[in-house]
Amino acid sequence: MGEPIYRRVVIKLSGEYFAGDQSFGIDQPTIDRIAGDLIAAQKLGVEIAVVVGGGNIFRGVEVSSRGVSRPTGDTMGMLATVMNCLALEAAIERRAVAARTLSAFVMPQVCELFTRGAAHRYLAEGKIVLLAGGTGNPFFTTDTTAVLRAGEIGAQAVLKATNVDGVYSADPKKDPSAQRFERLSHSQALEGGYKVMDATAFALARETSLPIIVFSIAEAGSIGAILSGTGRGTVVAG
Repeated sequence: MGEPIYRRVVIKLSGEYFAGDQSFGIDQPTIDRIAGDLIAAQKLGVEIAVVVGGGNIFRGVEVSSRGVSRPTGDTMGMLATVMNCLALEAAIERRAVAARTLSAFVMPQVCELFTRGAAHRYLAEGKIVLLAGGTGNPFFTTDTTAVLRAGEIGAQAVLKATNVDGVYSADPKKDPSAQRFERLSHSQALEGGYKVMDATAFALARETSLPIIVFSIAEAGSIGAILSGTGRGTVVAG
C-alpha cells in the first residue's frame, strides 16, 4: 500500500457488526479480525481513533417504545458501547499494540474520561484510542459522536464502516438498479436522505468541512485500502 491520504482519522464501527453472524452479543473472531485491520492501518502511519455503536447489545430507540423513556434507553445504549470498546481494546492489546478506551461517562474503575487532551496525548504516543459512551447525551447517535469527536481531536476524516461499499441511490440489496456514488457533497447527502448516516452527523460534518468516507468493512484490509486511496467507497465532502 502507498502513503496514507490522512494522518489522523476517526473510524466509525457499527455495534451490530460486532455480533458477527449472531443476532446479539460479541463474536470474538469478528472482533479479532477488526483489531487486526486497525493495527495494520495504524502501521501505515495513521493515528486512529474509533467510535463503536452498541446495537449488538442494546438499542435505546427500540426499548423506548416499550415503556422506557428515550433518555434512559439512550443512556443504556451508550453504556453498551463501553462494553464493545473494552472488548476491542482487549483484542488489540493481545496483539501487543497499546489501546486506550476513553468514555464520555465518568467511570474511573473501568476506563478514563474522554478529554481532548487525553485523546491527543494517546494518539501522539501511538496508541489506538477507543471512544466510548457516545456523546454522553441522549438523542445523539454514535454517527454524530464520530463527527463530533473528529472535530474535537483534529481528525482529517471520518471513515464510516458499513456492510455496503458506499452510498447508493437505493438499497442495493433490494434494488439491483441502485446507483453507487463515487462522491457526494454534504448537502447532497442531506438532501438525498440516504440512510447510511443520520442527518445530524452529515450536517455537523458540513459545518466543520469534514470528509466522510463510507465503505464496506466486510473484507479484511478494507480500512488500510481506504486510507491508502485504493479502497472502494463513497467520499462525502464539500
